[in-house]
Amino acid sequence: MGLERRRLLRIGGGLAAGLGFAGTAGCSGTGSDAAAGGADGERDRGRITVWSWQGPAAELKALVPEFNKAYPGIEVTVEDIGNPAIWDKITTGLAAGGQGLADVLHIGVDYLPGYVERFPGGLADLAPLGAAAHRGAFAPGLWETVSPDGKRVDALPWEANSAGFHYRADLFEQAGLDAEALQTWDEAVDAGRQLKARTGAFLLGIDKPASQADAANFFQMLLQLQGAFYFDAEGRIALGSPEAVKAMTLVKTLNDAGLVGDLAGGWNALMASLKQGNTAVYPWPTWFGGIIEEQVPEQSGKWRVRLPPAVRRGGSTAATVNSTHLAVAGSSRHRAAAWSFVEFALTRPASQVRIHRGKGIAPALMAAYDDAVFHEPSAFFGGLRKGEVFLAALKAPQPAFHYTADYARALKLVTDAQSKVLLKGAAPAEALREAADRLAQQTGRKVAR
Repeated sequence: MGLERRRLLRIGGGLAAGLGFAGTAGCSGTGSDAAAGGADGERDRGRITVWSWQGPAAELKALVPEFNKAYPGIEVTVEDIGNPAIWDKITTGLAAGGQGLADVLHIGVDYLPGYVERFPGGLADLAPLGAAAHRGAFAPGLWETVSPDGKRVDALPWEANSAGFHYRADLFEQAGLDAEALQTWDEAVDAGRQLKARTGAFLLGIDKPASQADAANFFQMLLQLQGAFYFDAEGRIALGSPEAVKAMTLVKTLNDAGLVGDLAGGWNALMASLKQGNTAVYPWPTWFGGIIEEQVPEQSGKWRVRLPPAVRRGGSTAATVNSTHLAVAGSSRHRAAAWSFVEFALTRPASQVRIHRGKGIAPALMAAYDDAVFHEPSAFFGGLRKGEVFLAALKAPQPAFHYTADYARALKLVTDAQSKVLLKGAAPAEALREAADRLAQQTGRKVAR
C-alpha cells in the first residue's frame, strides 16, 4: 500500500461517513439503473469496475491478466480514484441508491461500519456468494469486523497492519538501554527518562495541538493493546473506560516527563523528526518500516522493530490497528463476477504475495505468510526478519474493534481531549468523561459507565 493511502487513511478516516455527503457521482459498471438494485449475474462472465487508489489500484490492475486466465469471460477495469476522493465518491453513490458506483469497492476499516449502518443494502451480502467458506482464513478479529452478526458478510479483509515499535537501536545503545527488554509502557517511560538525559532524544512524538485528524494514533494504539476501543460491542461510548483513562494517563506521564516531541503539522513534521534523528521510537504500524527506509536510507543498520510493550504487565503486545477491505456494491448488476475478482485477489496466497512484493501491503490472509518473502532478513533493520515480528502479532488472539458510523465524531473529540491533556494539563479522566458526554449528545448513543 502506497504512502499516500496510509497517510490519508488516518487523516481522512471516517470523515465522509461521519460528517455528511459531498462530491459528484461517477460512472462505472453498475449502469444507469443501479439505483433500482443489482443482480448476481454469472460468476464467470460480465464487465466489472474496481475502485481503489494509488498503489493498491496499481497492484489490482497487475492481477487482471492472471485473473483473466481463470476467468476469460470477465472484463475488469481498475480505476485509481485517489485518496481521499474515493470516500466522497462512494458516499455520494451510496446516498444515490448506488447510482454510478463501481462493482468492487476498496474500503477502509473506519468507513465500512458507516456505509453499512447508513446505507442498508448499499453493499452486497457476500455470504450467499460463498464468502463464508473463507471465515477462518484471515487474522484473528478481522472476520468479526466484516461480519459483525456472524451471518451477513459485508466485505473481505485485505490489509492488516499491526502496531509496531520501530526504534533507533544506536540511541538505545548509547544510553546503555535494552529496548527489547521493555515489557510495559511504564518501563518505557523510565527508559525514556534515561534516554533523554543521555542522548537528548525524545522517546516519541505526538501532534500535540491535533493539527491533523490522526493525532490520536498513539492513544488509540494503547487502547487497542488493552482490547478496548472508543465504542464497546453494544455500540455504547467507552471513552471513559478504565482502559481509556490508563492510555491517556500514559500519554500525560510521557509528556510531563518531557519525553514527547511535538509533531504539529502532521506528516511533514513526522518526516522531519526522522531526518533530524531526535526521536528514538516510532510506535507506528507494519507499513511504517518501509517509510523509514525510504526517508532515511543513510540510517541503515541503526534501526530495529519489535511489538510494542504491553500497557499492563502480562498484557497483550499485539493489536491490528488498521485494515482495509474489498466490498461489492449492492447495486452491481454483476455481483457474482465481482465476487470472483474479490475472491481471486484476497483468498489466493499467490495474489497476496504478488501484491506484497509490489507495494509492501501486509495481507490479512494468513496462508500468504508461508511465502519466503515474509521471512527474509532486512539489512536496514540489522538483519532482523521483521516480517516475522508482525506475523506473531497477526497470529495472536485479538478482539474485533467496533468503529461504528460515529468513529469520525469520536476521533475528533478524542484528539481535542488529548490536546487539553498535553497543552493545558487537563486530568485524563475528566477530559475523557467530557468527550464521552459530548459524543453522547451528538449521536444519541449511551455512555458505558
